[in-house]
Amino acid sequence: MIFNKKTIFFVLLLLLSAVALAQPAGGGPPGGPAGGGPPCWPPPCVPIDGGISFLLAIGAAYGAKKAYQNINEEES
Repeated sequence: MIFNKKTIFFVLLLLLSAVALAQPAGGGPPGGPAGGGPPCWPPPCVPIDGGISFLLAIGAAYGAKKAYQNINEEES
């Protein structure tokens, strides 16, 4: 089975990203503070959910628009 360079690069990229995610975040105490404080380190936690949800919604809307345009072009 012959693999091209793009496939090998993609597999290596996936393996390296898995190794990078396995590393500790560093700097903070393990397990967080015992007093019921914030569950992240350093303490001023920044939520990232709102921005990611917005980007996913915009991407889904753009994909739906492009799919609709492609369907209309095929019909005419």
